[in-house]
Order: sequence, then structure tokens, then C-alpha cells
Amino acid sequence: MSESRRATVYLDPEIHRALKLKAAVSDRSISEMVNEAVRFSLAEDAEDLAAFEDRAAEPDVDFGSFVKSLRRRGRI
Repeated sequence: MSESRRATVYLDPEIHRALKLKAAVSDRSISEMVNEAVRFSLAEDAEDLAAFEDRAAEPDVDFGSFVKSLRRRGRI
């Protein structure tokens, strides 16, 4: 790891035990697994934000009007 920063994180005891067991069988450290999980979560957030930006120009649709249009068209 290059330029790691220390952080105190409080984990649920069962989650901590699961991480310790997984670390032992996967030959990885808990820090490596936590970093990977956080990276994955942040990447998902970035994808979600990009999707929101892509859809920002779409017109707003009122839910009630949409349901009524479905009913008019015999879809529900």
C-alpha cells in the first residue's frame, strides 16, 4: 500500500469475525478487503451520479398522471 492512512473503524463483532476468517482463508488482510469494499461502494456511487446527470434533462413525470395513462391505455 502506498501512503496509507490509519483510521479507527468500529465493526459489528460478527462482521469483524467474518472478516478475520475471510482474511485467513484468502491470504489477504482485513485492510485490503475493507479498502476494496469501500472502493467498490464509491465506484457504484460515481456510476449512480453519472446516471443522474445523464437523466437530468428528462421531463418529470407525475406518478398519478402516469398511472392514469396506463389505465387509459388498458395496461393496468
